[in-house]
Amino acid sequence: MMLQRCLDLLAPALERPGAVVVDCTLGLGGHSEALLTRFPEARLIGLDRDKEALRLSGERLAPHGERATLVHAVYDELPDVLRRLGIARVQGVLFDLGVSSMQLDEADRGFAYAQDAPLDMRMDQTTGISAAEVLNTYPAGELVRILRAYGEEKQAKRIVAAIVREREKEPFSNSARLVELIRDALPQAAKRTGGNPAKRTFQALRIEVNGELSVLERAIPAAVKALDVGGRIAVLSYHSLEDRLVKQVFAAGAASTAPPGLPVVPERYQPRLKLLTRGAELPTEEEVAENRRAAPARLRGAERIREDAE
Repeated sequence: MMLQRCLDLLAPALERPGAVVVDCTLGLGGHSEALLTRFPEARLIGLDRDKEALRLSGERLAPHGERATLVHAVYDELPDVLRRLGIARVQGVLFDLGVSSMQLDEADRGFAYAQDAPLDMRMDQTTGISAAEVLNTYPAGELVRILRAYGEEKQAKRIVAAIVREREKEPFSNSARLVELIRDALPQAAKRTGGNPAKRTFQALRIEVNGELSVLERAIPAAVKALDVGGRIAVLSYHSLEDRLVKQVFAAGAASTAPPGLPVVPERYQPRLKLLTRGAELPTEEEVAENRRAAPARLRGAERIREDAE
């Protein structure tokens, strides 16, 4: 399992007594439960922006008592959460950037394209705008940009032209109508490749509604900064945009910042991070056979080897 590899990656940092690990994407608490079980000396902080996920994972993790602290927060709020809890540094951080299976399986949240549901897609339903509002109110050019950038959808213009035409007749509210529209808008050849033709559009809307990439852009550097020397971070991402972002942050941390030509590189220019994976690790064929959702997963890990230069 990819989870097993995450645990192995974090193990050297979390086997120390008193280690603190942050699960930045708590979801239903499966990863957190595995962390608490595998590292009996560790304390866990779990973050999620979804109140229903917090309630369910709270029940699941109750047997671990005081060792688990669950917080309603988006993961780029990590520095504030640690400050409030009086924790200066942590020994481990885990991100699993897939939408939690609970959200995909809960029909009324509108994440999944396989069943009809209100087009909501907000991970925290108490705040922000829904996917329906994005579809009904964004200018065409902005929708094309979102579908291209976040969904890597080559047919973005065709799909958006159809959306704009349809929304003038009647605003969008449910996912089935959008799925049907995308099917009709795509040329035959495009329908034959890569699974459900609506997948890329739904991904793009989800990222836009939840501000996922901008949140991640702040969250990964913040998590690296929160790591103690010897602390480790593992990130599971599920599409190339997320993976690229993680790769850039890790690569920058693992590079020397010294001006060229110095005979000896002073401490303050030395790399802060050591990469723990060669490129991104992919799931095995067995894992993909067991769980289709694991297919696009990419795992990257890094270890903090030095303090930041002052």
